[in-house]
Amino acid sequence: MADTSPLKLDRIDRAILNELARNARISMIELGQKVGLSKTPVTARVKRLEAEGVITGYGAELSAGRLGLEHVAFLEVRLADTREQALQAFNAAVRQIAEVEECHMIAGGFDYLVKVRTRDIGDYRRVLSESISRLPHVASTSTFVSMESVRDRGVTQV
Repeated sequence: MADTSPLKLDRIDRAILNELARNARISMIELGQKVGLSKTPVTARVKRLEAEGVITGYGAELSAGRLGLEHVAFLEVRLADTREQALQAFNAAVRQIAEVEECHMIAGGFDYLVKVRTRDIGDYRRVLSESISRLPHVASTSTFVSMESVRDRGVTQV
């Protein structure tokens, strides 16, 4: 199992991470200027942060509107079985549904909170009936449709 314990990060590491979170396409020269280092040491720090698993990848922010994927629904999912094997089966299967942007195990009155992004309510209904309701150990779901996204990082998969 991979080590997920927090690393000790200094002020410069945090500045690098903040700049990369804002603009992952920044050049190493410009990044170095912003955090007070030259190109070689800032590049070494970025490589270290990647190697240590702090930086896990780089990506583009995609426009939900331009891609026709503005329908967002959140589902409360209750499982019929919450033993470890059932949880692992659910986790593996839900990762395979492209429309699922996020899935969180919840402590409370239900087991998972799932964020689903689709074109429209009809497309959501298809995903619910053909994919989500067929996930292992699903006992019931409740859907909450988003009326407006106040803060949304955009589409994660097309």
